[in-house]
Amino acid sequence: MSVDSLINVFILLMLIFFIMAVLGNTMFFEVFEGNVIDDYKNFTNFHMSFSLLFSISTGEDWNRIMYDTMRLAPDCIPGRTCGSPIAPIFFIIFIMLVTNIMLNLFILVIIQQF
Repeated sequence: MSVDSLINVFILLMLIFFIMAVLGNTMFFEVFEGNVIDDYKNFTNFHMSFSLLFSISTGEDWNRIMYDTMRLAPDCIPGRTCGSPIAPIFFIIFIMLVTNIMLNLFILVIIQQF
């Protein structure tokens, strides 16, 4: 009985993933390497951004990825490891939104059906 509501929550979650993947691709496309960022985990295109955000949503090394993307001019190589100073805002907003939707809304929909 709660499948319809869960599908709506899932669509909302995918919309947030889409928006944040486009933003991440726009802000961090020049970051190719770091402690965690490599050939498989990066923001170089939409597909890689989306898969990286999916792994971040599970809690896997999101803070280390944030530190990789917030390096600035004296501590980075231009065009390879330089990120953005607003990276902490991006990652904290993403983590707060995703955990709120995944944890609270999914549980709310299931409990509401009882």
